[in-house]
Amino acid sequence: MWSFIFKRKNKDRIESSNVMSIQKGTKESEIERISTILKEVLCETSKEIVFLCVGTDRSTGDALGPLVGSMLKEKNIPFPVYGTLEQPVHALNIKKVIKDIHQRYEEPFIFGIDACLGDEEKIGSVFIKEGAFIPGNAVNNVLPSVGHYHLKAIVNYLDPISPVQSLNSTRLYTVKILAEIVTEIITRAAFEVRNLQNDQVT
Repeated sequence: MWSFIFKRKNKDRIESSNVMSIQKGTKESEIERISTILKEVLCETSKEIVFLCVGTDRSTGDALGPLVGSMLKEKNIPFPVYGTLEQPVHALNIKKVIKDIHQRYEEPFIFGIDACLGDEEKIGSVFIKEGAFIPGNAVNNVLPSVGHYHLKAIVNYLDPISPVQSLNSTRLYTVKILAEIVTEIITRAAFEVRNLQNDQVT
């Protein structure tokens, strides 16, 4: 099951619709709808947009971020992307990467992408939320909170006794499908936002 939650700056307006199942396939119209929601989020800022994909390829479940980052790079989206399979952003370097981003871009709008664990019946759910996220929270490896908005995908169930094992035992197929759809949603939104920005300049 896929569920998408979008929270606007206006706290009185919260849209939580668009549910789809990866088992039954993803409809084109649903991908387009979520992409439109993301486009609205990105259009709310005049700052430089930066996508920060957090995770590591050393753990199947935690590889969502680097997979998405690599796919976004291959799509040549018109915004900076940090965190790929080649150069992942993880617990050991995230502080340095965040510092580098802020040195390179003045008050950047950081959109985070990360995997997470949750209830078994919600595996495959994707949430887009306003506010910072805390990488490593599910596995008790709390890192600095980061981002203005973030997208998280539930890749496996949360085993409270051994959350790291839950990530390591995650099916690669699930992560791959999630990464492909998340990449498609972000790619469409990113190019549309850049086109709108270019139209405003001209």
